[in-house]
Amino acid sequence: QVQLVESGGGLVQAGGSLRLSCVASGSIFSIAAMGWYRQIPGKQRDLVAEVAGGGVTNYADSVKGRFTISRDNAKNTVYLQMNNLKPEDTAVYYCNVRLRLRKNPERVNEYWGQGTQVTVSS
Repeated sequence: QVQLVESGGGLVQAGGSLRLSCVASGSIFSIAAMGWYRQIPGKQRDLVAEVAGGGVTNYADSVKGRFTISRDNAKNTVYLQMNNLKPEDTAVYYCNVRLRLRKNPERVNEYWGQGTQVTVSS
């Protein structure tokens, strides 16, 4: 009923940049928040950045000053611009969306993207 499509991952050298995108589609009434999480083997999935409906953003301390999250409300799309990448940024990045469906706008639903691999070499 709701589909999230991620793109933009890849292999880059330390100091390089990548831009991730995530597009939500379906019978969406409204989106409460969109964000990015990342996970590496043996670690929990952690918040990288998120943006709420009002435009307020939140970043993990480890990416502040390097990553920028943005959104296009008309296209139900969220982006993550990643600059000055470091090897410790290597992970699978997952898009997360909290939204209300048109058929039941009283309930907030959570959806995850399929994940996209980001690898930073030194």
